[in-house]
Amino acid sequence: MFASSENPIHKPEANRLKPTDARPSVQDHAQRAKINPSDSIKILYEDDCFVVFDKPSGLLVIPTPKGETRTMMSLVNEQILRKADAPRLHPCHRLDRETSGVIIFAKGKHNQQVMMDLFKHKKVTKKYIAFVQGQLLHDAGEIKGFTKSFEQKIYRKSAPGYFSITRYKVLERRRLFSIVEVEPLTGHTNQIRLHFKGLKHPLVGDRKYAFGKDYALKFRRTALHALSIEFMHPSTKKHIKVQSPLPNDMEVFLGRN
Repeated sequence: MFASSENPIHKPEANRLKPTDARPSVQDHAQRAKINPSDSIKILYEDDCFVVFDKPSGLLVIPTPKGETRTMMSLVNEQILRKADAPRLHPCHRLDRETSGVIIFAKGKHNQQVMMDLFKHKKVTKKYIAFVQGQLLHDAGEIKGFTKSFEQKIYRKSAPGYFSITRYKVLERRRLFSIVEVEPLTGHTNQIRLHFKGLKHPLVGDRKYAFGKDYALKFRRTALHALSIEFMHPSTKKHIKVQSPLPNDMEVFLGRN
């Protein structure tokens, strides 16, 4: 209802931006934990420079200082190494552990920097689906204000927050929650969660910035899904839009509520 089926893998006749990083050695590969084929992460789009994956919830993109070994980055590199002469993949942006949906990885460090520059200059459009507690006052709007994540408050107490802008549109209102399409116009940590908390309508399932006991509606994770991503391909100059269908756990939640 809220997201079309994923795009087929599309391989345009792209000119490489730059030769990709060398493939890890056999020794490096052997030292990594093997991934079962059933654990493969779905590819929504692929070309010579980038791969867009459909991230499952519950998976970190990169390790924290704790040094987790099973992350999105480790798994997709295990997955891509099944192909001959596969380049190393690098994330171009991040999603929270609990967030599902579209995420871009680059083939090689140079391509990663090219895509990160597009993000920096706001040439990438990201949209999310969020389930928000209660009924929002307005059907659409922009939330503006400074945000500072939980971790930033702990480890960077003296640092100021970041000015953040979040655009939203209510798609549907249910009895206890609203289904909202969200477009962050800035890309700061936990921005969407913090902005809706500031409106006193935290995301369903958010236990980091809200107390679950305060709300009758429960969900096993923060109900946030990266729905789509759009950009002008830096090599082919084609308009690329990749979408991810709503994951099963959120579909089941809708069916029950």
